[in-house]
Amino acid sequence: MKLTCRTAACTLLMLVSASAFASSRLTPQQCNDYPFKPLSAPATHAQLMNELSELESVGYDPSAGDDDNYPNDIQQAEQKLQVKYHEDCGAVAPLSTAQSANQGSAN
Repeated sequence: MKLTCRTAACTLLMLVSASAFASSRLTPQQCNDYPFKPLSAPATHAQLMNELSELESVGYDPSAGDDDNYPNDIQQAEQKLQVKYHEDCGAVAPLSTAQSANQGSAN
């Protein structure tokens, strides 16, 4: 009896965990924050730093300097970031600037 209850509890826990991982898509606001999305205003310092951190998260190393790999290294990182974007935001429609402003003021 204890084995049956333990097995049922473990199975339930695995199902709940799997559904939590399956629903980890980004919100439309988060998808619009990807660095290569067109901006309606000049980029801020925070946006530039966000872009750099996103590029570094997919393997770009700005400390390598102007070596023989430039611009191939940053272009490869941008391609990887595009793939990451499509995995995270593939079916998410972009927000209009009015929707984005409304969500920003609500927070």
